[in-house]
Amino acid sequence: MNNLKVECYSGYTYAERPRSFQWQGVEYEVAEVERAWQEPGERHFRVRTTGNKRFHLCYNEAGKEWSLTELVYPR
Repeated sequence: MNNLKVECYSGYTYAERPRSFQWQGVEYEVAEVERAWQEPGERHFRVRTTGNKRFHLCYNEAGKEWSLTELVYPR
């Protein structure tokens, strides 16, 4: 079961820009979309949250499912 729920802005198409997401019982607000790109059948977003964490969100268009990877940068 996917425990990731993404709220996104959808204008012309679905999943144009993530606004917030809930992951592992925690709600994260997206402060900035640092990078957005498309690959065949997928939309990718590197985002920074208001808590200054970074994540890679990916929307699989065929499966209509989101996936997430937390990005950890060395200090």
